[in-house]
Amino acid sequence: MALVIGVVVTVLFGDWHLGLVIGLAMLANILIAGVAGVLVPLTLERFKVDPAISSSIFVTMTTDSMGFLVFLGLAVLTGLVG
Repeated sequence: MALVIGVVVTVLFGDWHLGLVIGLAMLANILIAGVAGVLVPLTLERFKVDPAISSSIFVTMTTDSMGFLVFLGLAVLTGLVG
């Protein structure tokens, strides 16, 4: 899906850097969500906290904040913003 969206963004806006940033940011966000979705409940369980109560909040917070940072970081690295 990230590849398709990256290509569509490249075609629509005529900037392959933007398509690359969008595609890589989506891919990284999916990977971060997967890792957080595994590690957060396991960590909460280790601390004797019921993972069903607060896992979703921590996973959402991690995915949103890290996805935002990855997107902006890639934009800076590719030179889209200066």
